[in-house]
Formats: sequence, C-alpha cells, structure tokens
Amino acid sequence: MVRHGMIHYDPHKWLDHLFDIRGTLVREISLRVLACVMWAALVVGVHLQVRPVAISVTVHSLVGVALGLLLVFRTNASYDRFWEGRKLWGGIVNETRNGVRMASVHLGEAPDLLHRFTRWTAIFPWAAMSTLRGESELGPVVAELPEAEQRALRGSQHFGLYAARQMSLCLDEARRRGLISDFVQLGIDQNVQQLVDYLGGCERIRKTPLPFAYVVHLRRALIVYCFTLPFALVEAFGWWTVLDVLLVAYTFLGIEEIGVEIEGPFGDDENDLPLEALCETIHQNVYALAGLSSAGQEAMPEGL
Repeated sequence: MVRHGMIHYDPHKWLDHLFDIRGTLVREISLRVLACVMWAALVVGVHLQVRPVAISVTVHSLVGVALGLLLVFRTNASYDRFWEGRKLWGGIVNETRNGVRMASVHLGEAPDLLHRFTRWTAIFPWAAMSTLRGESELGPVVAELPEAEQRALRGSQHFGLYAARQMSLCLDEARRRGLISDFVQLGIDQNVQQLVDYLGGCERIRKTPLPFAYVVHLRRALIVYCFTLPFALVEAFGWWTVLDVLLVAYTFLGIEEIGVEIEGPFGDDENDLPLEALCETIHQNVYALAGLSSAGQEAMPEGL
C-alpha cells in the first residue's frame, strides 16, 4: 500500500502551492463540477435558442445563505474531529515518553525488564495506528520481539490493548521482584492507563461519523442549488452563466469535500494526521531514553 502522508508546506508562500493538484481534492470533485458546468451550458443553450427558462434569483439568494451556514457547520465539525485526533495523539506521544522516562530510572537495575517495557511502549503507537486503520501492519519495531510474542500479538483481538497489557505485566513483574514499590508501579501504570484512554478517544472519533441525516440533507441541498443555479443566472449573464456555475460549484462542492476529507483523520491520505511519523518519533524517543539501539540492545557509549 502506498503511504502518502501529510503534506508539509509553508503557509506564507502562496505561489508554491497555488497550482498543486495533490491533496487539494480537485480530482475528487472534478466530475461533479463538470456535470454542473455541462448542465449550465445546456440550460443557456435552451434559453437562448429554444425558449426562455429563467427564474427569479431571489430564492437562490436566500437558499445560498442557508447553504453557506450549513457548509460552515460541516467544516467546523470536521475540523474539530481532526484537531481532537491530533491532541489525542499528542497525549500518546507525551505518555509514552513519561512512562519510559520513569521506567528508565526505577528499572535501571533490571535491564531485561526495562528493555521489554520500552519495546512494548514503542509498539503501542504502531498497534494503535493499525487498530484505527483496521490493518495488520504493526511497524518495524515488532520485528524485535521473539517469534512467539509476535504471533501472540498478531493473533490478539485488539493490538493496542495487548501491547498495553504487556507493559503492565512488566511493571507487575518488577514489583514482584522487589525492584519497585506498589506506589511506583501505580504511578508508571497510570501512563499506560492514559494511553488506553487516548486510544479509546481516537476510536470514538473513528466509529462515530457525522449524523447521516445532516450529511444527506446537505448534499441534496448542494445538488438542487447547483443544478438550478443556471436558471437564476441565465437572464442576466447569458453564456457567462457557465463560468459562474463553475466557480460556485467548485467552491461549494470543494468545501463539502474538505469536510469529508478531514473528518476521519487517522487514514493515510495527504490531509490525514502523519501517524507513521508520530510512531517513529515515539520509537526513537523512548529508545534513546532507555539507552537502546534500534535493534533492541543497549546502546554503546560514544567513543567505544
């Protein structure tokens, strides 16, 4: 599967991206806009060559205001979902760092447990991403696990919960060995609990789309408005009606499609969250905190 990833750009440079196609949703709405333009051309031709078909522009003016408000609500609701998803993943980044930071201090005398806890912490975001996307890919860090643990993880009902449980089991074993107290175990495990809570928040976004009635009504209103617009404009603009309809359809249909694109931020499209980059950042950060190399072995001091 091709991973596109989020597009990074300089918002101060207009011309650099003014004519870009990738990530702008032009392809997604092109057929809809073309249908509106062809219909407008047909209406103008009939009006000028066969019989007048013009209608009053008053109704379209009133409906256009209501439609604009519906589109604003649509995009605001979608962006709220997008931004909440980013905040939840920011929480995952912070809690993985905090968990390994504390573990690296309290489990320093048990490098085997520290390595195991760190590996599962690095696996958790990959497992969360796979869970949210409904995929089986678990990231490169899974290859560092023993074969039996890899099979158990891949055979689990919920990748993220399995990884979180393994993290808690590491802490429980450390307590039973007498390496940490009950209080320390509870403190570190609180980070694990937070990770599960953040993943649950992401699943809530993923499994709860915008209400069906709202989406369908908005799309019906868009279709009716765009396909009746030529009748309201043809008397005043003639063949320029085709260009007017092109601009209006591109604007309205594009806004609606933007809402569709960003309401589910956990995919792999150009406008989705860069989950792979976040997972890799967590991987590198927690391994550095624990003094591990990418192969899961203790990092050698510089100069040796």
